[in-house]
Amino acid sequence: MALSFLASACLLVVTFCYGVRCWLQPFGPCRKCDGMGHALTYDRKGKPKRGKDCRRCHGHGIRIRVGRHLWNVWTRTRRAGTR
Repeated sequence: MALSFLASACLLVVTFCYGVRCWLQPFGPCRKCDGMGHALTYDRKGKPKRGKDCRRCHGHGIRIRVGRHLWNVWTRTRRAGTR
């Protein structure tokens, strides 16, 4: 009984913290380019130079978090349904 209560409380705390994070920072760094917005390429001398823009974030370096995306979909659906 105590173990299931502890697991439920831990899951509730993690969910609440993620919700607060999505509310305060709706965008996170892109996972493909690590927030740089582009890939690094190297020339023949070994010096790094800017490569092509990231296709996932279109060169911005940020992406919308999954929780924020779900929140936006839910509010858009609710707003369209109550008109």
